[in-house]
Amino acid sequence: MADSSTQSIIIGASPDQVAAVICDFPSYPEWAEAVRAAEVIEEYEDGYASQVRFTLDAGVMADEYVLAYEYAEDISRIEWHLVAPSKMQRSQRGSYDLAGNPDSTTTVTYTLEVELSVAMLGMFRRKAEKMIMDAALKQLKRRVEAPGAAQETRPSSR
Repeated sequence: MADSSTQSIIIGASPDQVAAVICDFPSYPEWAEAVRAAEVIEEYEDGYASQVRFTLDAGVMADEYVLAYEYAEDISRIEWHLVAPSKMQRSQRGSYDLAGNPDSTTTVTYTLEVELSVAMLGMFRRKAEKMIMDAALKQLKRRVEAPGAAQETRPSSR
């Protein structure tokens, strides 16, 4: 059975700016500490990634896997699932939900559901989950809010 977790964070940027960083998969190794490599292996006609291969080393969890991505028309939701079981995972489903706030910030809600292929003690699973959630939110916030962070965005409608 898969465990599911949800966390939110407020980022000082527009939803389009946040989505641009999330969708720039090849840059993940620059800011997501556990990601060693991220390679877009398939794209939709509009240039958004449809499949991405990740190489992850989070200490207690090292893995290589491919995720398939889908996007809301306005890029307010980015969701994914594991294409095939990997060495460490039977399944993975997740999403980023981006909601613009009146003060020009964005509330990012990250949901992740992972079913591991290997038995892992609860405390190690929680540590791995915390590392994944931290990378997905705190490191994302740091990257988006960094001085000189890329402000280029793709068109907001798909």
